[in-house]
Amino acid sequence: MLKLILPLAVRAPLNHGVAEPKGFLFMPTAILVDGSYFIKRYRTVSNPSTHYDPKAVARDLFTWCLMHLEDKDTGRRELYRIFFYDCPPLVKKAHNPVSKKPVDFSRTKEAGFRLALHSQLRKQRKVALRLGRLADYAHWAIRPAVTKDLLSGKMQIASLSEDDVLYEVRQKGVDMRIGLDIASLAFKRQVDQIVLIAGDSDFVPAAKLARREGIDFILDPMWQDIPEDLHEHIDGLRSTCPKKPLRQGQGDGAEQD
Repeated sequence: MLKLILPLAVRAPLNHGVAEPKGFLFMPTAILVDGSYFIKRYRTVSNPSTHYDPKAVARDLFTWCLMHLEDKDTGRRELYRIFFYDCPPLVKKAHNPVSKKPVDFSRTKEAGFRLALHSQLRKQRKVALRLGRLADYAHWAIRPAVTKDLLSGKMQIASLSEDDVLYEVRQKGVDMRIGLDIASLAFKRQVDQIVLIAGDSDFVPAAKLARREGIDFILDPMWQDIPEDLHEHIDGLRSTCPKKPLRQGQGDGAEQD
């Protein structure tokens, strides 16, 4: 009695795949977004009028992520989920060491924007918000550019203004959550492609793990240059956002060469 053995290329995945035009099956794409990096780059490539508009930022994020699902060889891929990683904003009060004035960080433009953006993303279909925490070191620091001027003698300590210092906080738990989600998606075979919107090398160990598990790993640095050695740890480089600020009514981004 003859047994029919299907080649691996046409076997159905562990979860429900989507049929490609050529008849093959593949699993969905997961898109992971480093929120702090995305917002920083967004304010470089987008129109200034939208920089603090949570609805516009959420809309553009979703649009640029969906563009990653367009595949010229296989057609449109299925979206598994968009994961957005960030931290709640700083909401404490402190005194500026230069002016001695009280500062309520919960009333800053950035805090209001972050809270509104997080609220907007929670309502968005197929978007999961992953929040870390802010490590509060409870001290102020002189801005790097001002420090450079002080060291070169172009500026004196006595001429410092309240805008020359900043309150230092750092994100905690964000990189860990990104790494854990990449590992979980790979080991559970929930997707066969991961797109990461980020720009540093912290993701390399997780990317190497995913690739060993057969995941197609794409990096979207939003047109930011990356070190040459990072190319060996990814399967592709593609940015879908505009390369420079666009006027209203202009088109979206294009694939990176």
